[in-house]
Amino acid sequence: MRFRPCIDIHNGKVKQIVGGSLQDAGDLAKENFVSEQDAAFYARFYEKEGLAGGHVILLNPAASPYYEKTKAQALLALAAYPGGLQVGGGIREENAAQFLEAGASHVIVTSYVFRDGQIHYGNLERLVREVGRERLVLDLSCRRKDEEYYIVTDRWQKFTDVGLDHKVLDELSGYCDEFLIHAADVEGKAEGIENTLAELLGSWGKLPVTYAGGVGSYEDLTLLKKLGRGHVDVTVGSALDLFGGPLSFGKVLELCEN
Repeated sequence: MRFRPCIDIHNGKVKQIVGGSLQDAGDLAKENFVSEQDAAFYARFYEKEGLAGGHVILLNPAASPYYEKTKAQALLALAAYPGGLQVGGGIREENAAQFLEAGASHVIVTSYVFRDGQIHYGNLERLVREVGRERLVLDLSCRRKDEEYYIVTDRWQKFTDVGLDHKVLDELSGYCDEFLIHAADVEGKAEGIENTLAELLGSWGKLPVTYAGGVGSYEDLTLLKKLGRGHVDVTVGSALDLFGGPLSFGKVLELCEN
């Protein structure tokens, strides 16, 4: 199980937030941590630690008055660690190449492909033509409804009609290099992982998959490793001491690698 670092940017600041609290109206979110360091600081730190495949996430929509500040921070991170980070948040056919040229290894896409409750294959195919399957990550972040997981969009506020299961993973795996999946109901709460979701992902295992959401203890990491069967990577945000949490960065790396 690989550790995948993260740099979440909201209103021009590196933050850790409660995922389900994010609101476009007023650019509001419940904050767990607001860093005094810029995004480039974390990018350089991850590069020094030899950690690749981390996620830079722009949490403001393009219509936000804070978007340009948030984007500027993302570009700082990509420039500080060229080829070492992926970027997501408002990625579309029109701007994907810009972020790749700025140093991103991959672009991460959600709402451009999953809209109005459906998978928009036309948009997905345009993205693949623009950047190549090998540089595309599909964000299948999800929430639970009626005992099933459904892909959510628009900062995890809107449910689609697309359930997350092996059939959907198989269907979409031909269009991307890997998947990023936030368990949005527990994201930022550090109160435990979504066991059922981790089992679902671990029993698939055909492409790299990164799980995010709810890790709050070393026991959570051990459980995720077991449920993921070696097929699931992990990112840890609010619980990590880098972001004011109780978990030692060094011990988290050790648990993931051993």
